[in-house]
Amino acid sequence: MILQILLNGLFLGAIYVNIAVGFSLAWGVMDVINVAHGTMIVVGAFVTFACFKMLGLDPFLSLPISMAVLFVIGYGSQKYLLNLVVKVGIFLSLILTFGLDLVLMNSLLLIFTGDYRSITPSYSGSSFQVGSLVIPYVRLATLVICFLLTALLQLFLSKTRTGNAIRATAQNRQAAHIVGVDVARVYSITLGISAALAGACGSLISTIQSFTPFEGGFFIMKAFIICVLGGLGNVWGAIIGGLLLGVVETTGATLFGTGFQEAISAIIMILVLIFLPKGIVGGKYK
Repeated sequence: MILQILLNGLFLGAIYVNIAVGFSLAWGVMDVINVAHGTMIVVGAFVTFACFKMLGLDPFLSLPISMAVLFVIGYGSQKYLLNLVVKVGIFLSLILTFGLDLVLMNSLLLIFTGDYRSITPSYSGSSFQVGSLVIPYVRLATLVICFLLTALLQLFLSKTRTGNAIRATAQNRQAAHIVGVDVARVYSITLGISAALAGACGSLISTIQSFTPFEGGFFIMKAFIICVLGGLGNVWGAIIGGLLLGVVETTGATLFGTGFQEAISAIIMILVLIFLPKGIVGGKYK
């Protein structure tokens, strides 16, 4: 029983990591709180839904498509909108991303309407057992892909020239500019990557729950709670915070009922803000 609860918490936590890691990356590198990140996740879910319904494409195979679509949206939004005001301060960029959130949500409403949508491939209800543990195939695949995407992000940031430019810009924007880094381009790539991760997250979420164009608020709330828990603007903090929140929520829902699951998240955020305001890891991404 306890092992099953922990395993379910790990499955949920992997999704939470994927929800928050792109959001945290954008904040850590650019000082931008991207309010549209939650709706970008929903866009990824609807891209997968369209591929499944119109092309018969398996939802997991549509991940590259949703990531490519969201990368273009994120890159274009940063290059043609946010880069114009990013030096002014966080408040104006917050307003712009809120406007972008409304544009994306209303675009989804126009194309898909506000009905609940779901994706049900033939294997959606299948599972296997290891002893007393019940492991759904979809959840296991989602777990593996979430950790793979996070690992690839870390490799990209630490082993590539562009990744090193992103890290340098996060540490000191002025110094990076002095040594020849095109900061505006780095910002565009960063938000593109953040949006691509949101698109992948949406594709994965679409395989395990129904969704509507209005789900963005829920996802951005979860991203913020996770980043507060782990450390706002810190990718490793998002990983630790997501996994911890998944396990705590699952355990709490088992003990007190699913109706208390969201209350548990809010209580955790309040306690962390009071007693550990910089989060578990602390500090912005370096």
